[in-house]
Amino acid sequence: MTSDVTEWITTPIEPLLRGALEVERTEHGLLPHRMPARARKQHPAAQLATVEAQPSGVRLVFRTGATAIELDTMPTKIVFEGGQDSPDGVYDLVVDGRLAGQATVAGGHEFRFNMLTLKSSTHSGEPGTARFAGLAAGVKDVEIWLPHNERTELIALRTDAPVEVAPESGRRVWLHHGSSLSQGSNAESPSGTWPAVAAAAGGVELVNLGLGGNALLDPFTARAMRDTPADVISVKIGIALVNTDVMRLRAFAPAVHGFLDTIREGHPDTPLLVISPVLCPMHEDTPGPTAPDPDGNVMRYRATGDKAEVAAGKLTLNVIRGELARITEQRAADDPNLYYLDGLSLYGEADFKELPLPDRLHPDAAGHRLMGERFAELVFADGGPFAAGV
Repeated sequence: MTSDVTEWITTPIEPLLRGALEVERTEHGLLPHRMPARARKQHPAAQLATVEAQPSGVRLVFRTGATAIELDTMPTKIVFEGGQDSPDGVYDLVVDGRLAGQATVAGGHEFRFNMLTLKSSTHSGEPGTARFAGLAAGVKDVEIWLPHNERTELIALRTDAPVEVAPESGRRVWLHHGSSLSQGSNAESPSGTWPAVAAAAGGVELVNLGLGGNALLDPFTARAMRDTPADVISVKIGIALVNTDVMRLRAFAPAVHGFLDTIREGHPDTPLLVISPVLCPMHEDTPGPTAPDPDGNVMRYRATGDKAEVAAGKLTLNVIRGELARITEQRAADDPNLYYLDGLSLYGEADFKELPLPDRLHPDAAGHRLMGERFAELVFADGGPFAAGV
């Protein structure tokens, strides 16, 4: 798998990893996990296992004078049968804080999933190599951001110069939880997801617990957040609850309280931000569940609920925004480090007109950049709840 560099230096990968909660040793190498084993055991369904092992926000961080870098991996591609083929996951090379290269790894395993029948199958493949060459000489700080949408087993890291663990940056750790938007659906690359954009602009270290389809106020997720060191914490609540239609209004408020109570057990005074949903026109006043709505080989989504069902307790995005605002205002009376952010301030009606949702559910790459920049301005900048020194 190597190229024609005369002499490669192989460096252990695990000490270089950031953004993962656990690392599992597999037959191929190291598999970063974004949820701990205890949590994974409490929800054995394939969807959670799939998305938590897609390393959104996970990166290798090191210092080196190398001009060539190779990373051997075993990816697992998701193939949506009857839908649009997904491109290979992207590896972003960031040098001294700037995007300096991108690579993909062909091949690997395939997880084939039919969104209409919900049937799936797995097909074995071969590992491959992400290559970066022609880097400037001299010592530099390097980050390799792993694909946000592709399970990635790490096999070997090679360079043409020695590697050392990067010194501690001194930056604060931002722990964030959300659903597919937070994981990065429709972003072009891992450093382009809105949390990654916000983290770079805000000067913080990201731990991204964005779990596609699984921001469902699960107690095991709250416990994972409780037990993860962090300087600032945010939770984005809403769209997955409507999409999956797993909860009614009667259960929603107690579940939010319980989720926040659990986080507070481990982080009693940490700045904690509750974020309501961004705009999604099909679910503003129409409940879920959400269903696939194929258009040729392009996958889109549609709302299947009935507006009349809201009176019986079904959730919509407008209902959730109202409840989250009420809950955080109530709790903030006794919790001065609890804050609320209306998701419409990140992506609202005017933004939808300029940058519509291509699949009716997720923003595109420009939408991710917009949300990340807005979040940094509203939250990390002076006067924001996560401003330095607050």
